[in-house]
Amino acid sequence: MNASFSNGDSQQTGQIIAVYGRHYTVETSKGNLLSCVMRGKKGGVACGDHATIKTTAPGQGVIETIEPRKTLLYRSDAFKKKIIAANVSQIIIVVAAVPSYSEELVNRCLVAAESQHIRAIIVLNKTDLVEPTQNAANALSLYESIGYPLVKISALRNISALKPFLKGNLSVLAGQSGMGKSTLLNALIPNAQRATADISTALDSGCHTTTHSHLYHLDDQSAIIDSPGIQAFGLHHVDNEDLAQCFIEFRPFIGNCRFHNCRHVNEPGCALIHAAESGKISTRRLVFYQKLLQKN
Repeated sequence: MNASFSNGDSQQTGQIIAVYGRHYTVETSKGNLLSCVMRGKKGGVACGDHATIKTTAPGQGVIETIEPRKTLLYRSDAFKKKIIAANVSQIIIVVAAVPSYSEELVNRCLVAAESQHIRAIIVLNKTDLVEPTQNAANALSLYESIGYPLVKISALRNISALKPFLKGNLSVLAGQSGMGKSTLLNALIPNAQRATADISTALDSGCHTTTHSHLYHLDDQSAIIDSPGIQAFGLHHVDNEDLAQCFIEFRPFIGNCRFHNCRHVNEPGCALIHAAESGKISTRRLVFYQKLLQKN
């Protein structure tokens, strides 16, 4: 950026494309990159946010305001919340058979997405590990049966099955460490050069290699945000009264219980329990719902 600028053109708009603690990289509407901080001590800036910024020096600026968000994906517990990404249209939940993925975490990501009206797709990575992948695919077919796309890829070999889902979206990658998110991102955007790491066979877990969120452009209409691996996904911000609505296959039965304040745990005349007993919804998903209700 030119070292000389007047006060008249020092204020401009841009998008947050990287978050490093309280420092942010902003891509301006003119295509320039600025290293920015937030004015005052306000927090809560997210990768994907649109902002008004004021340049303070060549290549540097201050974020003045954050524009209203279309969506906000975040996790929370009783004490704090952790923003993952803003303005995303879909979440890509990356799982793999090795190391073992957490089905509870998948359910938590789906609930968070539904609570913000964000589309969710599940990507089963590492299909080159044939037998473990087949077992995982069988387990994940439940989610495909209720309407979530299940895309099977090998980030090391072929990711073509995923590319049509990315077109025209601002997507965010989410999942545990070790699922291959960074390898997938490097396959999509070779110059991203995200660090990758071997998994720990002894601990059946992955290592954290992504330490900050970063937005990458795929084309003029499509972009993807890589985020650090998630080992826990708190849903304290989702009210218990709204939780059942975040299980999409429950919705036709909600409101048909004997009691209007039914929690769908063990109440007599519960439409969800009856639906599970009659095979209309998955007992597995109902148990996940009840578990989240207790831990939320």
